[in-house]
Amino acid sequence: MESVKTTINRRSFLKVSALAGGGMMLSFSWLAGCNPSAPEEVATLPKEWFELNSYIKIADNGLITLMAPNPEFGSNVKTSLPMMVAEELDIDWKDVMVEQADFFPERYDRQFTGGSLAMQMAWKPLRTAGATARHMLIAAAAQAWQVPAGEITTENGMLHHKGSSKKASYGEMASKAAGLEVPKEVPLKNVKDFKIIGNSKRNVEGVNIVTGKPLFTLDYKREGMLIAMIAFPPAFGLKVKSVDDGAVKAMPGIKDVFTIKTLADDYERNFFDTTSFTELVVVVGNTTWEVMNAKKALKVEWEKIADTTIALAGRGGSKQTVTIPAGLESTEGHLAKMAQMAKKPGKELRKDGDPEGVFKKATKVIERTYTAPFLAHNAMEPVNCFAHVTAEKAEIVAPIQAPEIISQTLVARLGLPKEKIHIKLARMGGGFGQRAYGHHLVEAAVISQKLNAPVKLVYTREDDMTYGIYRPTYTATYKAALDENNNMIAYQVKAGGIPESPLGFSQNRFPAGAVDNYLAEEWVINSNITIGAFRAPRSNFLGAVEQAFLDEVAQLAGKDPIEFRLELLERAKKSPVGKQNDYDPDRYAGVLKLVRDKSNWKGANKDVHRGVAAYFCHNTYVAEVVDLSIKENKPVVEKVFAAVDCGIVVNPDAAANMGEGAIIDGIGNALYGEMTFKDGVPQKNNFHNYRMIRHSEAPKSIEVHFVKNDKDPTGLGEPLFPPIFAALANAIYKATGKREYSQPFLQGKGPLV
Repeated sequence: MESVKTTINRRSFLKVSALAGGGMMLSFSWLAGCNPSAPEEVATLPKEWFELNSYIKIADNGLITLMAPNPEFGSNVKTSLPMMVAEELDIDWKDVMVEQADFFPERYDRQFTGGSLAMQMAWKPLRTAGATARHMLIAAAAQAWQVPAGEITTENGMLHHKGSSKKASYGEMASKAAGLEVPKEVPLKNVKDFKIIGNSKRNVEGVNIVTGKPLFTLDYKREGMLIAMIAFPPAFGLKVKSVDDGAVKAMPGIKDVFTIKTLADDYERNFFDTTSFTELVVVVGNTTWEVMNAKKALKVEWEKIADTTIALAGRGGSKQTVTIPAGLESTEGHLAKMAQMAKKPGKELRKDGDPEGVFKKATKVIERTYTAPFLAHNAMEPVNCFAHVTAEKAEIVAPIQAPEIISQTLVARLGLPKEKIHIKLARMGGGFGQRAYGHHLVEAAVISQKLNAPVKLVYTREDDMTYGIYRPTYTATYKAALDENNNMIAYQVKAGGIPESPLGFSQNRFPAGAVDNYLAEEWVINSNITIGAFRAPRSNFLGAVEQAFLDEVAQLAGKDPIEFRLELLERAKKSPVGKQNDYDPDRYAGVLKLVRDKSNWKGANKDVHRGVAAYFCHNTYVAEVVDLSIKENKPVVEKVFAAVDCGIVVNPDAAANMGEGAIIDGIGNALYGEMTFKDGVPQKNNFHNYRMIRHSEAPKSIEVHFVKNDKDPTGLGEPLFPPIFAALANAIYKATGKREYSQPFLQGKGPLV
């Protein structure tokens, strides 16, 4: 049994209990709750301690409420995280209620959903909160009954003393427990004793979702609320020159037309501030339809931007300047520039041995180049936000992944202190990284402040798709050398993109550490096209092309692709090269062996063509096998097998659902995903020309298998996404004899065979 520090004292506990309006409420830090060096005065919520806060509330009727501070956008953390609390509290799941907490800067230092980190970050803090509350309830009952605490047991929210036959509900002891000293250390359950964790629970929002209850900002209404839309520049590299709004202002229902500037020229942008359009034309009116029609009738003259240098705060507090170049960029130009850069030496990120020398003497050498386009997020819910800004405060309702980060921008732009900005976290209708960027909150707030009225900002689908925040366009060249025994003796990757490299955080991943001679280099090309996080950032390209390349290397070596990878992993385990390898060879090999067994790898039907890939990212190991057939010259994914090592699986059905969604999303993007540009203009603006996967194109069957172990849980939202690209590409090769070197595999191309 593991014991953990609670880092909360009685004085703090009583203060936060008072916030609950009675009953028992326990405050804890998700990130620092188990850190013995964290400050003890929880009630003051110092920023340096809290990053995410949450509360357990026990009502007098025994119901348990978890105030969940992290935003929900489909990953089901609103169900899975409370399961951790319920487990350690030892309560009946049917007695659990979950409420979405608003963002309160005076009480929360950081709230963020993304990076597949929710389960990993919450694992011990949430369990500690549950265990602490249970311990205090037992102590309260021991005092009331005058018996030793060690003789009291709990089950399903009830306290029992066998010797005296006394029992009480948690609700009956909640007020007494709230007055006790909070223990400095509490034991956590052994994994073998879990009753809730590891057993599937339905989505706590399921009924509300299927019955259409208001959950999203688009559902939100306020008396006197106006509708706002923005006329964005039609091309990246343009800005507003002049506006002719005379006819538009006279249209029915239109209240005003004006320009806004969302960011000051000298503002140092943070990591999630966008770098594109900051001077915008706004149309405001009574209804969405009236404003949409007025926006179409608006006459705006645009002009080209000049080269601009902005200050940007990078990750980890680093400071940098970024040049946003002038010009109207096109896809053809991007490809030409990337091809030129790929021929030049890049920035060296890692070097083992003498790869250059080994390549010259190798028996066999293979070199391949891969490219991938910009991608739009295309979440089901277009960008939107409600704002009501007055001289005293700003009230925001928005789908946002990172409210803490965008609140800093709001403070700077609105001139209001942080404690006067209140953000209500609406459920997000998807995001895939897009909602980490809060430009829509700033835009809505500035519009409301100017009008001194409540405003709902609404993007059309065309606005959403052409505004930016794209997955960057990438290219990578891989090179491998084999000796006379077909062992891989050298490996090289040079990767770059516009305007970001995919390699920066991956140079120490497999097959680094498994080959004596290794070189990783990168480069970047600046652009005025705005990019941002996209499901499994960087890995969504690098994992895909790396695994496609390794498949081809295995073929050159005359080896089975799974066995080839396992050989490399065995080398990384027994004689690792370098000391910075960031993967566990045993766990990596474990998912490959599991998917090999579950798919009956060598026993497939002769009409089915198979591809395999495996990748490690976001602290999770994944291997996938795609079974594919060709019908009417098109690929049909018959079945996908996935093996996942993410540690303990808290909510199995929800975890499998996440995996299935990532697999389908990956197949769709691999086959069709593509945003192109001509003279700065996005060439696709809605689903009629931005091809998405159809229901009929989803795999006929998906099996997600989890490695069973007692390791702390890691993420699932992203890790199954990158390898499916490569598994699909490798299966297509088996079916057609043609390798895929550029994404998407189908869009704009002829038949596969």
